[in-house]
This record gives sequence, structure tokens and C-alpha cells, in this order.
Amino acid sequence: MIDFQNVIEEIHNDLKLTTQRGVVASYIPELAKQRNTSFGIYLKHVSGDNCHVGDWDKPFSIQSISKVLALSKAIAFEGNNIWKRVDVEPSGNPFNHLSLLELENGIPRNPLINAGAIVVADILVTHLKNPKEDFLHYVRGISGDQTIDYNLDVATSEQRTGFKNYAAANLLKSFNNLNNDVDVVLDFYFHQCALEMNCEQLANAFYLFSNRGKCVNNIQHLTLSQIKRINAIMLTCGFYDEAGEFAFEVGLPGKSGVGGGIVALLPNNFVIVTWAPGLNAKGNSLIGMQALEQFTTKTNRSIF
Repeated sequence: MIDFQNVIEEIHNDLKLTTQRGVVASYIPELAKQRNTSFGIYLKHVSGDNCHVGDWDKPFSIQSISKVLALSKAIAFEGNNIWKRVDVEPSGNPFNHLSLLELENGIPRNPLINAGAIVVADILVTHLKNPKEDFLHYVRGISGDQTIDYNLDVATSEQRTGFKNYAAANLLKSFNNLNNDVDVVLDFYFHQCALEMNCEQLANAFYLFSNRGKCVNNIQHLTLSQIKRINAIMLTCGFYDEAGEFAFEVGLPGKSGVGGGIVALLPNNFVIVTWAPGLNAKGNSLIGMQALEQFTTKTNRSIF
């Protein structure tokens, strides 16, 4: 029997004093305010057990991790029709890269790069009566937590500096792969990325991906087939041009965000969330990646 609390405490103690912490994202000015010393881990088992250490209860901007939640809602609306507008291949490029989008006629490589997530946002704007309110209601519902909210300062900061996202959205529009107004879609997208959660709330939100489509309230949101596809996309595309490295080192489906969060999961077993704001050169949490590699090595729990 593995003592998971002891394992994550060992990892936390090993990494919390390291001087190599990465660089906090500054291209979104609000994110630059995070302290680079923050570090938390939260582990939630499908059985209901959980353990935590460090700054697990401090809220942070989940950023691109929200793309998985948006995708899950869009798939519930569109089913397999969604794959007509966005592909499922790893990009091998940074998350905000645009060259492939033009080369491949406005079909983003996958739904977890920015261009693909903007297409998913367009789908949600089409289907939801009040997109921002309805999406927040969905996230609160699957998490079982009505306190989750957008950080409006982060959303405004993204809106003022998201020039590449405006470029991507207009490029998608030029290829007829955006049905709604660019400004409306991006307003929703910037708020989606500005969702603020702590490690526990994020683990609860992602519980349905490890629990065969059922959320923490035991409500079935997605089919087994849909869960399989979303988990596969997380494994192959969840870390942009470092996805292969994450699969190689950690061996779990997961998703990172430039706010310093990482979610990873083992289907039918657990969800683990780390938060450390300092990023590596690929835009993923430096300490978070190391913590998850240590976790799967020490516990021998991965999909491989």
C-alpha cells in the first residue's frame, strides 16, 4: 500500500528550495504578479481519498488548462462533428504559433493550441445562450464548487495584450472556420482562460476525465468514447512542443497552463494537480514537470 501523502511531501520537500524555478509568465501582465516561490500539490483518488501539500489552496489563473474543460462542453454539443473544424494531431510548435494554420487552410492541428481553442470557443458561443455565465455554471457544476469565478483583471490584461490571438481568430475567420464575430469569440476565450482555481478545485473539475465521464456529483457528462478521446488528446497535445517529453518522463494524460498549473490523471485511479508559477522555455511549469516525473517514478503509476 503506497503512502501517497508521504510521497508528495517527499517531492515537495525535495523541490521547494531549489533555485532553478523557471520564469513567471510576463506577456500577460497580471500573471507576472505571482510569487515564484509558490508550490503546491493536490492528489484526488477516484475512491474519494485525497492528500495535499504546500500552496494547494491558493488560487491561480488556470489559463490553457481551461481548454480541456471547454472542449468537453463543446463535444457534448457537437459530438464527432467537432473534428471537421479542428484536427487531433500534435503541432510540434508553440501554443500560439500561426504558420501551420495558414498552411493547413484554417484547420488547427488540435483543440489545445490557441487557434484550436478559439474554434472551440466559437462553438460554445454558438450553442450557449449566455456563453460566459453558462460556461462558468458548467465548470462550477462539474467541480461541485459554486465559488469558482473568473479573474476579471486577468481577462482584461489578456484582452489588451492578446495580439496573436486576434491574429489567429482573424485568420480562422478568413478561412470560414469562425462563425461568430471575432471580438465576441475572443471575449469569451479570454474569460475562459482567466478562470481562477486552486489545486483542489482543479482536481475536482478534472475528476470526470478519470472517472469514466462522471463528475464529483456522480452525474454523467460524457460518454466513455468521448472521455477516451479527450484523454488521448491531453496525452499527445497537452504540453505543446513538450508533449512527447511529458509522455516520456511522466506517462499520464495532462494539461499545462502558463499560470503555472499542471493537471495530470490516471484513468480510473486519480487526478493530480501541481502549481508552481515559474515556467521552462516551452511555457510549462518547471517544478511541476519535475514533481510529476518524481511522482510517477516513485509510485510506478502511469498509463505505460
